[in-house]
Amino acid sequence: MARSTPRPAARHAARVEATLASNAPARSALAASWRRSSEHHKLDPAADAAPHRLGEAELRDHRDAMGPLLHAARPSLDRLYQAVGGSGCCVLLADSNGVPVDRRGASVDDPVFRGWGLWTGAVWDESSVGTNGIGTCLIEHRPLTIHRDQHFLAKNASLSCSAAPIWDHDAKLAGVLDVSSCRADLADGFVDLIRLALADAARRIEAEVFRLAFPDARIVLAENGGLLAVDRDDLIVGASRAARQELGLTAERLGTPLPARDLLETGRACESLDHAERAVLTRALARAGGNVSAAAAALGISRATLHRKLKRDPSVRPSRAN
Repeated sequence: MARSTPRPAARHAARVEATLASNAPARSALAASWRRSSEHHKLDPAADAAPHRLGEAELRDHRDAMGPLLHAARPSLDRLYQAVGGSGCCVLLADSNGVPVDRRGASVDDPVFRGWGLWTGAVWDESSVGTNGIGTCLIEHRPLTIHRDQHFLAKNASLSCSAAPIWDHDAKLAGVLDVSSCRADLADGFVDLIRLALADAARRIEAEVFRLAFPDARIVLAENGGLLAVDRDDLIVGASRAARQELGLTAERLGTPLPARDLLETGRACESLDHAERAVLTRALARAGGNVSAAAAALGISRATLHRKLKRDPSVRPSRAN
């Protein structure tokens, strides 16, 4: 009697089990996720259950909890879909529970993606469906791609999912941006392009969320792309996750007054009162186009007082006599 060929699900399950029986999880982030799926979440790689889907009322609660982030993300979702949608991909924005709350996709592909659970209201946390783009990104706090048979469940082995975390203005994980495809001919080179577009969209969303959180502050770009919110007294009132990592800012340090110049201009000597006054006068004159009368009015002092200050400090000069 001829030996029967194992079904794809059985072959995938055997591969997962063989990997877990080896010491691979100690060396591989993917294998470690498979082990979490098997041992911690008690999932079966051959299981054929579809992702759990929330009802409309529950989904509405998840959307409401996203707050301003959901609104801030929409232009970036549109732009990202324009970049990848023509290749049969859909774009998902999931919350910190692994539930997509917004998506972009071609209407012709909607029945396919809905069948896979790549839809708003589906639950893609790792404890429910094992290793996957959204759920594993939430666990590992890093951009990643789970490509085809890297998924824990055999039923998801036709999917390619790239995901990036979204951090809010307090450096808390607020959600995940995901691009998913079920096309068998998705080239590896295009997957790399998806990752680049995804990273750019995630940065744009985080920047917009940060600006909305500090509407009255000046937003300063740190050297490696982090954002600082600075108030009118030059004190830092907020820092993005990237800025906190770059500048070594902890929540405790941000809880005390911290001048932006002291943080950004390393090696600068401590400023004096005379230096601070000189800076104020220089800015006032610049804003007034060098007009002493207008600068004095803006500073709330008389023209004669401003002239005395300018005479005392020759380094500050109006651009024209008046």
